[in-house]
Amino acid sequence: MEALLILVIVAALLALGYAAFNFIGVKKLDEGTDRMKEIAAAIRVGANAFITYEYKIIAVVVVIIAIAFAAIFTVQYGEFSWEPSVCFMIGVIMSASAGWVGMKIATYANVRVSNTARNTKNIGSTLKVALKGGSVMGLCVGGFALLGLFLVYIIFGFGLNMLDIEALRGAHVFTQCLSCYALGCSIVAMFNRVGGGIYTKAADMGADLVGKTEAHIPEDDPRNPATIADNVGDNVGDVAGLGSDLLESFVGAISSAIILAVSLYLSNVANNLEVSDEMLSKMMYFPLVFAAIGLIASILGIAYVLLKKGSDNPHRDLNISTWSAAGITIIGGFVATYLLFNGENADILKVAGFNIGFISPWIAASLGVVSGVIIGGIAEYYTSYDYKPTQTIAQASKEGAALTITQGLSVGMKSCMYPLIVLGITTYVSYAVSGMFGIAMAAVGMLSTTGMTVAVDAYGPVSDNAGGIAEMSELPHDVREITDKLDSVGNTTAAIGKGFAIGSAALTALALFASYAAVTNLDVISLLDPIVIIGLFIGAMLPFLFSAMTMNSVGKAANQMIEEVRRQFREDKGIMEGTSKPDYANCVDISTKAALKEMIAPGIMAIIAPLLVGIVLGPAALGGMLGGALSSGVLLAIMMANAGGAWDNAKKYIEEGNYGGKGSEPHKAAVVGDTVGDPFKDTSGPSINILIKLMTIVAVVFAPLFVEIGGLL
Repeated sequence: MEALLILVIVAALLALGYAAFNFIGVKKLDEGTDRMKEIAAAIRVGANAFITYEYKIIAVVVVIIAIAFAAIFTVQYGEFSWEPSVCFMIGVIMSASAGWVGMKIATYANVRVSNTARNTKNIGSTLKVALKGGSVMGLCVGGFALLGLFLVYIIFGFGLNMLDIEALRGAHVFTQCLSCYALGCSIVAMFNRVGGGIYTKAADMGADLVGKTEAHIPEDDPRNPATIADNVGDNVGDVAGLGSDLLESFVGAISSAIILAVSLYLSNVANNLEVSDEMLSKMMYFPLVFAAIGLIASILGIAYVLLKKGSDNPHRDLNISTWSAAGITIIGGFVATYLLFNGENADILKVAGFNIGFISPWIAASLGVVSGVIIGGIAEYYTSYDYKPTQTIAQASKEGAALTITQGLSVGMKSCMYPLIVLGITTYVSYAVSGMFGIAMAAVGMLSTTGMTVAVDAYGPVSDNAGGIAEMSELPHDVREITDKLDSVGNTTAAIGKGFAIGSAALTALALFASYAAVTNLDVISLLDPIVIIGLFIGAMLPFLFSAMTMNSVGKAANQMIEEVRRQFREDKGIMEGTSKPDYANCVDISTKAALKEMIAPGIMAIIAPLLVGIVLGPAALGGMLGGALSSGVLLAIMMANAGGAWDNAKKYIEEGNYGGKGSEPHKAAVVGDTVGDPFKDTSGPSINILIKLMTIVAVVFAPLFVEIGGLL
């Protein structure tokens, strides 16, 4: 059993080692011409400025929260309790490290992708450089997440005699440690996802609305002062933001599964159930081991693309690697399940919730793996211009922007149905085979190949940046053709990544909700209780309020960018004539400060809402709130992400020469749809993932407090 636990740290170190290897490999490649180096350096400086500024703010927030945790838990346990605060800080460090490394490599890889396309004129070779850059983010997400969990498990699990029946405080502290570790990851995710999302869309809209619409200059034109900020946004929002989002889900799913196993242990102690401590310790090992197997499978999937002979079909290669990683995870997971649980007595397995024998948790986890692939495929169908939904939006654009918007909203709303059916089936079957632990394992399974998913998704922004650098450096048209093809595939993988992120967020939040119910001893939450109904309504409202706040924030930040671009065009005529350079740095500075300022209010709301409801209305009302937020949040997130992606690709479909091509009236209408869809798919939609998970994690962390003092009304 201990050998399987060693597998966890081995997988984490392998992932981080391979990430370091790919990082060094990318940096060794040539950056190209002096102009390419200059542009890449400007993007790199802008990205570094944003993340440095952001992490300074995070550091202040972290210190305040850590001190508060130490005080709260010391009062709760009647003795000095430093452990949860330390675990919280470990979570912050791991998530922040993954985001920083991922963003760093993205700013190194972009120019090298452009130069590889320039030198080789080969899409297969260029794909490898882009994926190598994206793989660093993916492998760091999985590696740092498991490394932190392993440290928490070893130091605060074994060190506190978690399985000693006489040391129940140890078990309670351990669950607090896991929850606080997950909360640390969530805090960083909130900053990276929401702040990065506001940044990237403010810069994008500022660049497009003034540059393309008013000044009539091409996208990524070096004369546009906002174009560098736009490229910076791809790195801070679509790379660091996505990585932090899925790292948080990854940690939350594993933590919830372990917490549920610990809760069973406490129930075992209280009710004298016939379940051995060894069996329960195996249940606590299993989520970590399954995640480790998924991380190793992700390494193999990435290696497959990087080592095979290049082809002219990057979409096929990426799909094969993703499916292969999923298959390896399922097979490896079965082996681990057999080694851990096959020897256990059937009655003990039944009491532990394994309803169909030792393979019960493996079935749930495998179903999660398959569900993740299916949900990603559904997202691709509704957002790729190879399929009918997006093509109908492009067709509607012939009649003007109003029908473009209407059809896009229709596609987004319809796209909610099938992912919810998949999630419903997954939830039902997982619960049937292994109870709430099964649901948590389904979430772990869906996220087990996060390393592969993030790598494939992160390669897209790298390719997008590469195209921008090629355009601004005035490289030959055939270079831009290669980067555009990679970017087109990247748009599809990004849509798949967003679908995957939403689906995994739903299962993770559900698993964390089960943990909350276990900690607060909530067996039933009655919809006939008016307090619960109030909580339900509050929860259902919060994703809409949160989305309104983030979209408004994008508008405010974009307005500042628009005014600055207009000012530079107005005051320096040489910019449009090409005789003087725009002030890129000022646009980067505006977007950075505006994004971090505007994310404060929605971030505070996500933390304060569960605290207020739990203290004022009580644990049952908070349970209703979490259920309402989960239900409305998942639907809204899917709708916004898929509608936004479909609008974006409808525009690209027209730009391919359909319905009049670039500059036509349908194209102008599609540009309006894309502009509306940008904050949908890149800011508000993905940010809802963070909202529902962060609120649930806060609820789990403070659950004992709500039980003790909650329900003031």
